[in-house]
Amino acid sequence: MAAVSFDSLLAVATRNKGSAAAVKALLPTVKTPRQLRAVGDDRYLAEMARGVFRAGFSWKVVDKKWPGFEQAFAGFDPLGVAHYSDERLTELLGNTAIIRHLKKITAVRDNAAYILDCARHHGSFGQFIAAWPESNIVSLWLELKKKGSRLGGNTGPIFLRMVGKDTFILSADVTAALINHRFMDSISPQSRRDLAAVQQVFNDLQQQSGYPLSHISRVLALTVT
Repeated sequence: MAAVSFDSLLAVATRNKGSAAAVKALLPTVKTPRQLRAVGDDRYLAEMARGVFRAGFSWKVVDKKWPGFEQAFAGFDPLGVAHYSDERLTELLGNTAIIRHLKKITAVRDNAAYILDCARHHGSFGQFIAAWPESNIVSLWLELKKKGSRLGGNTGPIFLRMVGKDTFILSADVTAALINHRFMDSISPQSRRDLAAVQQVFNDLQQQSGYPLSHISRVLALTVT
């Protein structure tokens, strides 16, 4: 099916936001592989935890309480958190400085173990995600969903966006834009076939524009009013 060019998408986004500068100010930060490798695994675990607790909850409330999370999880050192006992997790349910949700608290411990496993095989979690090709970023989403805890849906992609790994996100606006601009007839985020098709759309737009996936994603979202 015929689809619009990236330049046309950018023109619509610019018109909607009022200026090219306004669009540029909204583009996410993308880190280089070197910058991703330099981030400590404790920070990756922290952002995973933040994403898990934000899911289905007020981001503002989670962020306001975040210093309490940092203290409760001892700075998110993966080795320490991975060895939290069940009793320790139960104790955290009584900590009013954090959001007391046992399944999400347990997910932090599970994700600490996942990060340690990645580090054993790749040197660090940062090296693991830095080496993953953006041209197949949806496979990293599926990896996070399968081997991490509570990282399915948009939680995994949002985590990657927050740590600076280049990725698009299938938000409601991005999904609507892909359909409105005739890149896809419909999109099922749970379908591997649809995810592969969306990945190809983004790869084509990236080749056409030279923009990172996350910037293309934001521009698409900004075309929706």
